[in-house]
Amino acid sequence: MDEKLIDVKEVALKNNCPECFSKDGLRLTFKQKIKETKYYKSVTSVIHHEISCNTCKSVIYPVQWTDDIDRVFEYQKKAFNPNKPSTYLKKVSWIALGITTAIIILIVFLIFYMNL
Repeated sequence: MDEKLIDVKEVALKNNCPECFSKDGLRLTFKQKIKETKYYKSVTSVIHHEISCNTCKSVIYPVQWTDDIDRVFEYQKKAFNPNKPSTYLKKVSWIALGITTAIIILIVFLIFYMNL
């Protein structure tokens, strides 16, 4: 099973970076977990977030957040609309489902026909 995080939304923040004090580099990224197998692809409800600075190339962890960054994060978190959790069957699954259904119908038909 392959699990990965995809970027759903990225927001540029106008706050000062706690590391380099740049006002232009902060980015808040929301990521959503996707599970993929040979038979299906599933978008989960698991959401991750990360604040990073493009100027000093560092990740800003919640311990380093200022009150301003915390307020902006809470606002962006409320405004964020993730993709709906869903599961998509792949072609292999549809083929297996079709074959299984055909076999069940054939068995039921043979049982019914033999009883006549």
